[in-house]
Amino acid sequence: MTVKNVVQLRDESDYPNNEVLAKVLGQSYGAYEDLLNLFKKLDLNPEWRYYKDGNAWLCKVQKKKKTIVWISAWEGYFQAAFYFPLRLLDNILELEIDQKLKDSFLETKNVGKSKPCIFNFYNRNLLDDFEKVMLLKIKSK
Repeated sequence: MTVKNVVQLRDESDYPNNEVLAKVLGQSYGAYEDLLNLFKKLDLNPEWRYYKDGNAWLCKVQKKKKTIVWISAWEGYFQAAFYFPLRLLDNILELEIDQKLKDSFLETKNVGKSKPCIFNFYNRNLLDDFEKVMLLKIKSK
């Protein structure tokens, strides 16, 4: 029987500081630090909050009041999820990013009238493609 990985950081009293995140994320923690630096460079505000509806800590990254990306911590990696209106799907597919990512985005089920674009970070390999998708999200309306 296969055990499915589940989102971590479920204890509301255990704020996900750098020490907690380093322990949960393992080798992917360096990529998380790189993302924080990218957020800072682009004047984005990451904020960890406990969400009772999902019973977990999530990081909401915003530019002013616009939500850009959500980050969740998993054992050994972290997940970054963008939500794009379906009308912008062609814009995503036109980006110069790995075709496997585009295929993955297309296979992901819609959430209402939005298309989730999910990155699973085990290391730094996806940073360039992530930045391209993030810049599209920042400039989109």
